Amino acid sequence: MAETIDEITAEWTDEEGKLVVKELRKEILTRGQWTTIMFMIQELDKRSGEYGSPKVRIDRYQKRSGSFSRHSKFTISSKDQAMKVVKVLLEWFSDETT
Repeated sequence: MAETIDEITAEWTDEEGKLVVKELRKEILTRGQWTTIMFMIQELDKRSGEYGSPKVRIDRYQKRSGSFSRHSKFTISSKDQAMKVVKVLLEWFSDETT
């Protein structure tokens, strides 16, 4: 577990030492006891041995007893889905009533 926000990573290695989740980018959205981080990742396809298309994962961490642990996560699974999320957010926040 990470003791600082900057130590938090999305990368994950299996018991054989193979990198299963590769972190491509990281953006810290909020800092504090509750921290939100957005990662661009690629996951290893076990059958082909190749990394898949990039995905975006938004993780929420809570600091307890001196270290951060993941509390929740949400994955945007494709570029198409990401563009739809962006479109909706832009519409919602450009609405004069908000």
